[in-house]
Parts: sequence; C-alpha cells; structure tokens
Amino acid sequence: MVVRQDGDDADRVFAALSDPTRRDIVARVLREEASVSVLASHYDMTFAAVQKHVATLERAGLVSKERRGREQVVRGRIDTLRAATRLLDRYEQLWRGRIARLEDVLAEPARPAPPRHPDAPHHPDTPPHLDTEQDAP
Repeated sequence: MVVRQDGDDADRVFAALSDPTRRDIVARVLREEASVSVLASHYDMTFAAVQKHVATLERAGLVSKERRGREQVVRGRIDTLRAATRLLDRYEQLWRGRIARLEDVLAEPARPAPPRHPDAPHHPDTPPHLDTEQDAP
C-alpha cells in the first residue's frame, strides 16, 4: 500500500532537489532571476541539458518561467521551498519527541535484576562472585 501525505508534490520537490546542478540553479534564481541562456553559461553542459534541469524544477514548483521577448526568464518560488521546510520541520519534531522520550527512559533509575533461581545455569558473562547462590562449604 502506498501512502500519500502531501500528494506527489513533496516527491517532485525532493527528487528535483536531489541533483546538485538543480540545487545550484534554485539558489541562483532565488537570489536573482535569470534567463535560461545566462544559467546555461554557468555550467559545463549543453543548453538543452540546462533546459531539462529547469523543466524539472518547474514541474516541482521550485521555479517559474516567464517569456520576455526571445528569452525565458527563470525565477525561484520561495513558497514551494517553505512548504518543503514545513514538511521537514514536522519530521524533525517527530524525532525530537522520540529523542526526548528516550532521554526520559535513560534517566530513570536502573531496576535491580530479579534474583536468579538457584537451579538456573551460570551465565558465562556473569562473574561467579555475583551469582546469587554459591556452593556452600
């Protein structure tokens, strides 16, 4: 069974951000919008490859494109990044809660071990002087 919490949106966002070139494109266009041509000049790949990266980011909602004359200008969409941040924050809170509960358990005083039955075999990790029953003289 497949569970969808936030639909396919989160999957697309995190898949798009899994690539270092796409993360760099997002960072650039969040600082300042840029044409696909200008973006392509920053990478050692073809213009078409950069276009594909931008298209992936656009499908994920991380960037938007606007045609200005002959160029397509790319701008970052901070709202999508904020939504992804909120999702990650929910996971962080879940783990912080688990860690706090674990700390509480570890802070509890240790309970003494129940007494060993006299007929129980000696455990090899327990030193003989800690056995509850010693051979009496």
